[in-house]
Amino acid sequence: MPEPLDILVVGGGINGVGIARDAAGRGLKVQVVEKGDLASATSSASSKLVHGGLRYLEHAAFRLVREALAERDVLLASAPHLVRPLRFVLPCGPGSRPRALIRFGLFLYDHLGGRRTLPGTEAVRLRHHAYGEPLQQRLTSGFAYSDCRVDDARLVVVNARDAAARGAKIATRSKMRSARRVDDHWRVAVERNGVTSELAARILVNAAGPWTGDILRRAGVTHPEVHVRLVKGSHIVVPRLYDGEQAYILQNDDGRVVFVLPYEGRLSLIGTTDIPFAGDPARAAIEPAEVDYLCRAVSRWLARPIAPQDVVWSYAGVRPLYDDRTKEASAVTRDYVLALDAATGAGPLLSVFGGKITTYRRLAEHAMDRLARFLPGLKAPWTAGAFLPGGDLRERDLPAYAAALARDYSFLDASAALRLARSYGSEARRILGAARRPEDLGRCFGCGFSERELEWLATEEWALTAEDVLWRRSKLGLNLDRGAVAAIAALLASRRAP
Repeated sequence: MPEPLDILVVGGGINGVGIARDAAGRGLKVQVVEKGDLASATSSASSKLVHGGLRYLEHAAFRLVREALAERDVLLASAPHLVRPLRFVLPCGPGSRPRALIRFGLFLYDHLGGRRTLPGTEAVRLRHHAYGEPLQQRLTSGFAYSDCRVDDARLVVVNARDAAARGAKIATRSKMRSARRVDDHWRVAVERNGVTSELAARILVNAAGPWTGDILRRAGVTHPEVHVRLVKGSHIVVPRLYDGEQAYILQNDDGRVVFVLPYEGRLSLIGTTDIPFAGDPARAAIEPAEVDYLCRAVSRWLARPIAPQDVVWSYAGVRPLYDDRTKEASAVTRDYVLALDAATGAGPLLSVFGGKITTYRRLAEHAMDRLARFLPGLKAPWTAGAFLPGGDLRERDLPAYAAALARDYSFLDASAALRLARSYGSEARRILGAARRPEDLGRCFGCGFSERELEWLATEEWALTAEDVLWRRSKLGLNLDRGAVAAIAALLASRRAP
């Protein structure tokens, strides 16, 4: 058997690839095994936000909010093509939280994170401001504050790419069947394409998200001290509800909040629900009652009501939260817990419970801190000031970069150039290369998506199927016709053929 890995990470979501990237950048020998595609579960089913979590202040989660707000600035600097500022409007009205309480919460939100790069809170007279136009006439006042939006699945992919560039191996469609301790390391059986092989690793990291408990059982841990609590969150997408690039955070009559975000240019994204979940996380789906709930919540505030028949797409994901025994699903902590199983002389097992996209980088640093005593001479943390692939944009000016793409590649229309800039950042030029006309990029499937780009996704980003391409590496599934989808699927299938 070859020399053991330093760390084997189980799980190709944001926490797994974040830990792999951090570890590989410190010179460790690392591999990720993921039974499906990267970001194929929770990490592609989020509300697409990098945020401090304003509502977590109600649960006195000050440490989590402080860390998340600080990380918001770090991610905004390291991946400005994927993490972009977004202004949120919070209207006040009958049945909402007291105005004074909201003002105080927003004051804390502005100052908890330390250094602030985004605009602060402002009070808004809704009848005299463009922010009020989409809202019902009865609403007269509110607040506006800053957070960020994110392409969640692509954030996972660029972390995996950076990990791979630093020496990590990323193995998708590879399922951990079992793991056992042999002296001071692990022997892990991994199945890929029907063939099972064995890997050796000094440390096993369980970052399997909703399947964390399953991985523990497969590793022989039958009575863990920490447990995961599964909560389903669902979202709906409808035709664009209003002009403008602002988002809305709407207070529902049950005390929860619902977000409305501009999405993919011509759409609005609405979410989320919080429902206890039991069963196979891979089969999670939105229920009619959830659609009704989200439609009612939005129609309570916006001048234009929505109904279930307006929904053009929906998705659901299962959040693997740390089980803090809280009764209500919406009140369960979004903080993370790292559980270390490390008997003297035995291979360490670190399991990740909870967490959120915003704090994945700090989670990875904390994971390495927990494992440092098993890794003599471990190098210092490094990710805080490092760009993610594509993130080295001059002055973080994405519109200027997109305009330059459209100028230098004159056959691109403005919308295609902007999509490429938002998806790949500075790496868009690597995809376009020396092309001077559309034909140089091969077949165009629509929306400026070409064979050249498809080849990039297959060779550089582990995309194997049309679903990988159309719903995780992009959201082109919302726009391309059936013929284009079939052609993409056929080309990918031909690549896999022996």
